[in-house]
Amino acid sequence: MPPVVPPFLVGLIVAPLAKRLLKPLMRGVVKTSVGLAMEVKKAAHEAGENIHDLAAEVAAEMVAAQIAAGDMMPHGADSARSATGGASDSGRGESAAGRSESDVRAAAKIRATAGSGKTL
Repeated sequence: MPPVVPPFLVGLIVAPLAKRLLKPLMRGVVKTSVGLAMEVKKAAHEAGENIHDLAAEVAAEMVAAQIAAGDMMPHGADSARSATGGASDSGRGESAAGRSESDVRAAAKIRATAGSGKTL
């Protein structure tokens, strides 16, 4: 009959051995998962930037299409102009402040493209 070894003696011998083997393994698992989480966060941030850039491009194209179609101002600018006291178009596209048609178009283009810059 083999000698009986108490379980706590086995634990005293196995615990340091397990610590030496499991610590690097667990460290590697944690390091890999943190790296993966950082890569996912980076990819999500880049995707958000791409969507923001795409939205800015589409908005600029819509403003350009409105200008090309003959609208003097984008839809939002009409309501802003009427809220500031209205404007009497004298057939040439001048507002009450005396801005010319080209000034209004330039301001519309600037507003449409102002949000397209990337922020860090």
